[in-house]
Amino acid sequence: MTTTTAAALLLDMDGTLVDSTAVVERLWTQWSLDHDIDPARTLAIIHGRQGQESMALLLPDRPREVNLAENRELLAAETAQTDGVVALDGAVALLAALEDLPHALVTSATVPLASARMGVSGVRMPDLAVTAEDVSASKPDPEGFLLAAERLGVDPRECIVVEDSANGIAAGLAAGMRVIGVGPHAAAAHPTWTVATPLQIRVAPADGGGIAVTLAP
Repeated sequence: MTTTTAAALLLDMDGTLVDSTAVVERLWTQWSLDHDIDPARTLAIIHGRQGQESMALLLPDRPREVNLAENRELLAAETAQTDGVVALDGAVALLAALEDLPHALVTSATVPLASARMGVSGVRMPDLAVTAEDVSASKPDPEGFLLAAERLGVDPRECIVVEDSANGIAAGLAAGMRVIGVGPHAAAAHPTWTVATPLQIRVAPADGGGIAVTLAP
C-alpha cells in the first residue's frame, strides 16, 4: 500500500475513467481502411492524442484544414455512438470522493464528447475540465495539465496525474507531475505508480489541505 499527498488530482477520461475502446477503435479502423493505412499503425498512436494530430502523423503531406474537417466528422460520430461506453471499476466512487477536493478532468476530447461519455457512463463531470477546445497542443504535450494546475491555483509539481495512455503519461511527466498509470499497458510508459483500475485509488482530505492519496494493492 502506498500513501502520498497532492495539491490536486488531474484525471484523464478515456481508458482512465471511462472505457470507450470499442467505439474509438471501430471508427479509427474504418478511417484507416478508407485511407489505405494499416489499422494497427493507427491504433498504436491515437490513444490520448487529438484526432487531427494523429492524422498529421499518419498523413504528413495532407493540409491541416483537411485533418481538422475529418476530425470534426469523427468527433461527431464518437459523440453519437455511446453504446458500450461504460465506467471503469471504481471510477464513479473516485469522482464522488473527489467532489469537494481539488481536481480536474484533462482530456483530448471535446466538451460535447466528454459530456456524452461521462454522462452515459454515470461518472460525475468535474467542475473544471480542460478539453480539446482549451489547448493548442495535445498530449504528449504537457499544456493541458499545466493549464489545469494554473486554473486550480496549485503548483504543478504538487499535482498527481491519473492516466492510462503512453501519450498521457508522457504529458504528465513532462509537466513535472507524478503520474498514476492505470491499466495493463501503463507500466511501459514508466509512470510513478501503476494500478489496474481506479478502484485501487482512494482519496481523502489531507491534513493542512490538499488530498491524501492511497493506492491499494
